[in-house]
Amino acid sequence: MRWADAYKQVTEKGKPVADVAQRLGMSVHSLYAWIKLYSKPQEQRQQDDDQQAELRKLRAELKRVTEERDILKKAAAYFAKECG
Repeated sequence: MRWADAYKQVTEKGKPVADVAQRLGMSVHSLYAWIKLYSKPQEQRQQDDDQQAELRKLRAELKRVTEERDILKKAAAYFAKECG
């Protein structure tokens, strides 16, 4: 609830970001990031969230495929040595 309150104090009441951040015990950077995020329309926030989820999924898949490739390289080197 404190984030929503901080957002409203800055955007609706016109309070300085530094004052609000200090009063609520948060960094100015965090408050600016929160304001930037929630100043976007809901549809844009949802699209950003979806993109972040897709990025996490793709990074996990890349990690898995890279590990599989490394295992196959080691296996190929082992069998090449055994057969050669």
